[in-house]
Amino acid sequence: MDTPATEDAPLIRPSTTDHPLYEQVVEACRSVYDPEIPVNIYDLGLVYTIEIDDENAVSILMSLTAPGCPVAGEMPGWVADAVEPLPGVKQVDVQMTFDPPWGMEMMSDEARLELGFM
Repeated sequence: MDTPATEDAPLIRPSTTDHPLYEQVVEACRSVYDPEIPVNIYDLGLVYTIEIDDENAVSILMSLTAPGCPVAGEMPGWVADAVEPLPGVKQVDVQMTFDPPWGMEMMSDEARLELGFM
């Protein structure tokens, strides 16, 4: 089988970066921390996609550093609680995925620096 590896790799949907609320939603996500790592979930690369529709409903697709993370059941609620109070946000839906699995290469340079990987 000569199929390139990238063809089988799951794609992360692009975020709605051109929406006026996008930067505020990102900043709200940056206020949520993985309790075991002193870096926010956005810079860790755990937020895969932020979609905002025309009616300002926000959908967030995120992951965790590991499927067995002790806060797996709580983290989506923390993210929703951070984003919902933003002015103009109609509703927030946070979904969890492990496809693709999170990897250290998804961290921002700031997160790598903070954790001593640079």
